[in-house]
Amino acid sequence: MRVLHINCNYLGTALHQLMIEQLSEIGCENVVFAPTYNKKAAVITPNDNVVVSECFKKWDRLFFDYKQKKIFSSIDKAINISDFDCIHAYTLFTDGNCARKLSKKYNIPYVVAIRNTDVNAFFKLMPHLRGRGIQIMRDASAVFFLSEAYRKVVFEKYVPEKYYDELMAKTRIIPNGIDNFWHENYAEPKISLDKNNLKLVFAGKVDKNKNVPTICEAMKLLNAKGYSASLTVVGKIVDNNVYELIKNNENVTYVSPQPKEELIKIYRANDIFVMPSFTETFGLVYAEAISQSLPVVYSAGQGFDNQFAEGEVGFRADAKSAQSVAEAIEKIVDRYEVITSNIIGKVQGYNWNSICAEYYDIYHKVRKK
Repeated sequence: MRVLHINCNYLGTALHQLMIEQLSEIGCENVVFAPTYNKKAAVITPNDNVVVSECFKKWDRLFFDYKQKKIFSSIDKAINISDFDCIHAYTLFTDGNCARKLSKKYNIPYVVAIRNTDVNAFFKLMPHLRGRGIQIMRDASAVFFLSEAYRKVVFEKYVPEKYYDELMAKTRIIPNGIDNFWHENYAEPKISLDKNNLKLVFAGKVDKNKNVPTICEAMKLLNAKGYSASLTVVGKIVDNNVYELIKNNENVTYVSPQPKEELIKIYRANDIFVMPSFTETFGLVYAEAISQSLPVVYSAGQGFDNQFAEGEVGFRADAKSAQSVAEAIEKIVDRYEVITSNIIGKVQGYNWNSICAEYYDIYHKVRKK
């Protein structure tokens, strides 16, 4: 089984490299094509089976078909497409459009994933491309969503009724996995917490989307009700305006990005993980936090919503409302012992072994005949 992976986000995270390595271990032959405008911005060192192509400019993204033409030309020249049994596109529009063209040219089936940028940028903000997105879904052999929340948004807002059943039948919900480190280092659950020393933690980019200021506003509301809440923020500074706000908040402690061996200690030293992002495809940090018995506050209608029943590992909150975030935290405080006692083992579904086995089974089912 030889699979060509087209992934415009491959260089920006270690996530997909872990997935490809696990697929290789179970017998899948993989080649990754990673189109980019700046390979120097990579946060990983690509393995030998990765073809990195600096094939377009940053501002080419303003002209969808022009950028696509460059990507298609580059991959068609760099890789012998006919050698593959299946193509896996990691985004619907940028990767999926290219996969569809390759599929038509070489008669090779493709599968495609739908992510945050597809939902919150392409479908939402580019109505002239919605028909293209639907056609990519129709021609795909399988369509992956990382969460039920995003599948619901796409089908309720953008899929025409006449295609609803056809497309729903080929969708699968497959979340991302987390590093085995988190599976191998579970933390014993805390049974209680102290409202007079309520320790919240956030881990992620410090930018507008991740919404740390709303957490700060929620803390003000909690402290006005008699709590004594503090927040530890761990992550890379992307927006200096957000950083200035949290730096000047006496209840917030900032910590620069940490390796997982240190981050795990920070999780264990806190009570509740809070990240009400405005948009989020999935949010691996939620699963990492759960592995350390931390209840989580997550965004309503975004990637982690509906991964579990409400109240099972935490509560959803409206990212635009500090009051909603504060209420979600209070709900966790009221049910803390129940949630933490049941939270261990909830991350088994985010194991790359089982996730890649599912992908491999799908590849076999759709492979070219």
